Amino acid sequence: MISSKDKKDNRLKRKKRVRKKIKGTPERPRLTVFKSARHIYAQIIDDSIGGTLVAASTVSKDLKSKNQGISGNIKGAILVGGTIGKKGIEKGIKEIVFDRNGFLYHGRVKALADAARENGLKF
Repeated sequence: MISSKDKKDNRLKRKKRVRKKIKGTPERPRLTVFKSARHIYAQIIDDSIGGTLVAASTVSKDLKSKNQGISGNIKGAILVGGTIGKKGIEKGIKEIVFDRNGFLYHGRVKALADAARENGLKF
């Protein structure tokens, strides 16, 4: 039986491996995703300045009213992905590099990425 500590360690190993290759630049910032059991978070980061350009999550003030009962599932991920896509386009961000943060590209992570694509971001 695999413990939750082993799962977390394996995810962090995958995260390190991916982050060696992915860097956010001013032309193509990095879209990173983090998911917990109850919520999902997304940020667009420029690694050259080390700052967050755009952020959205199921706990942010602008989405809290919309996510009644849908925060930790695929519907919540679609809502966050759509919001991060719209905010990115408003800031003039068109192309990004996707950082799945060690999570498998499946389920909520895939739904968030697809919603961001539908709202104008190019991966």
